[in-house]
Amino acid sequence: MFSPRRTFPGCRSIGSYYGLPDEVQMLREMTRTFAEQELVPIAGKTDKEHLFPAEQIRKMSEMGLMGINVSEDFGGAGMSTLAYAVSSEEISRGCASAGTIMSAQNSLYLAPIYNWGNDDQKEKWVRDWASGGPSGGKIGCFGLSEPGNGSDAGAASTTATKVDGGYLLNGTKMWITNSYESQAGVVFATSDKSQKHKGISCFVFPLDAEGFSLGKKEDKLGIRGTSTANLIFDNVFVPDENLIGEPGFGFKIAMHTLDGGRIGIAAQGVGIAQAAMDCAVQYATERKSFDEPIANQQMIQQKIADMEVKIESSRLLTYKAACLKDNGKV
Repeated sequence: MFSPRRTFPGCRSIGSYYGLPDEVQMLREMTRTFAEQELVPIAGKTDKEHLFPAEQIRKMSEMGLMGINVSEDFGGAGMSTLAYAVSSEEISRGCASAGTIMSAQNSLYLAPIYNWGNDDQKEKWVRDWASGGPSGGKIGCFGLSEPGNGSDAGAASTTATKVDGGYLLNGTKMWITNSYESQAGVVFATSDKSQKHKGISCFVFPLDAEGFSLGKKEDKLGIRGTSTANLIFDNVFVPDENLIGEPGFGFKIAMHTLDGGRIGIAAQGVGIAQAAMDCAVQYATERKSFDEPIANQQMIQQKIADMEVKIESSRLLTYKAACLKDNGKV
């Protein structure tokens, strides 16, 4: 089987699926096959019964998808942003929950530590999350949003009070993806209120830390294979070594992380839209109206054509954004 654990070059131009670099096209075919065989059969039950697809996520980790942009030096697959977008699209097409788990892991948990952390932090908080090896397969979450503040990184009411050897975290983060499945998380807290957004710092912490707890699981309208809950900090101590970057760098780290994460979110949306399109085409070609397939009716044909144009446009814009990021243009 094709192994994705190598560096993929970003593409220089985007035309269609067939303009992808050979390695990325191979990855697309591999993830599509995986999604059709492993995700499509369980997607409905996963969502209806709020089931975390643990076995499928384990296999995705072994395939290198759960640490796709992390270098091989720290257990990742060392792939491009384009490869991430393509694989995220195909995984999301098979199961929106699996795509969300993958996106939150790569874009939100791993990215800020990998991009802003030191080598010791990467070794401790990245390797076992990016790797599919015996000690790998761990899940991470990202704590930014708060009750009343939403995702406004400059208005964090969660506080980080400096004490001997570290910080005490107090506050609540809201709507956190992968909360109950995670072993560690990245959190943003105000360490110097007088500096406003320049007084926000970023930390990594274990979810078994003393004083930390999770709120109830939210009953969502979809993507219910991954839990969404509050992160509650009650005098949670994190040592100085868990500070990502410098004190006051939190706002910059959050903005940089969210900018990159939007490519993954866009790829998820394209995959989910494509799955809906597939269902619509199947329905239109199988159901009959006035003794002929619905798809033979001109109005339905036009509707399907319009849907296809919108999906393909979204796909190419997502791939373009990924290529621009790979080439250092954004």
